[in-house]
Amino acid sequence: MTLRKSRFSAKTALTALVLGLTAPVLAACEDEGPAEQLGENIDESVEESGEAMEDAAENMGEQMEETGDTMQEQAQ
Repeated sequence: MTLRKSRFSAKTALTALVLGLTAPVLAACEDEGPAEQLGENIDESVEESGEAMEDAAENMGEQMEETGDTMQEQAQ
């Protein structure tokens, strides 16, 4: 029974050691490099372009509706 207890303690110590050594590496990954910044800039540009296209499509739809209304009024 003592043998099992010591194995568990060794496993716990090993886990703590691994976590202690990997924490600084993971913390260093939070710093943005140039590639990360470029990727974020591209994502933002694509999102803004999509929003601009949606706005343009909405405006075009409104103009087409107004044109249709005008045509119907003139046909009467």
